[in-house]
Amino acid sequence: MTSGGSGRSSDARARAARTKRARTRRALLDAAEANFGARGWNRTRMEDIAATAGVSPATAYNHFPSKHALIGHVYAPLVHSLVQQAEQDRRAGRPVHDALRDQIKALTRTSWRYRGLTAAFWYAIQDYVGTRVGGPPDPADLGDPRTLAPVPDTILGLLQDGQAAGELRPYPPALEISGMIVNLLLIRAVNRPHEPPEQTAELLLTVLFGTLKPELLCAATADERPFASDH
Repeated sequence: MTSGGSGRSSDARARAARTKRARTRRALLDAAEANFGARGWNRTRMEDIAATAGVSPATAYNHFPSKHALIGHVYAPLVHSLVQQAEQDRRAGRPVHDALRDQIKALTRTSWRYRGLTAAFWYAIQDYVGTRVGGPPDPADLGDPRTLAPVPDTILGLLQDGQAAGELRPYPPALEISGMIVNLLLIRAVNRPHEPPEQTAELLLTVLFGTLKPELLCAATADERPFASDH
């Protein structure tokens, strides 16, 4: 009887500890989103986030080893929801051109809706690449915000499918062009905050299909903008 009671007490304490840890983690993520979105990357410290969450800085670092990792975890859900939609389109066999159009528009709307957070995420990437690593992200590096929130993955699989099927030109390869399009998106989100997202989406689609499916543009008249009507 004593042994059984002790085991139940131990299980209860373990559950309580997991619940407390989950709540603290959620509080830190919410606090980080609020701080990064309002104050930006450089003006937000881990100490500020910890204070907003009502925990000590040591507790914040126990959950997230760096500010770079924290913003990656904050931005990740925005990316994952779009990746899931792309995967659904791929499984359903949806025409790749239609799926890419919708993904680019959705990605642009998301970046604009969370513009402050997007800007902080972009500056975090520049800071991480410039001071800690060089070159593309390492999938094993869970401190890299690009690994935690892989924005190019929102269109990467669709591009790979289109190139494999011969519907899109094979060069530049999907990995390269997806990164180029996302970089252009993030730069414009930071540098052109008052530009309508529909305008950026049209530009991105024109660049993407002008590179991989130029006949779509060649078939248009000189003053026609084939992706403007997609808004």
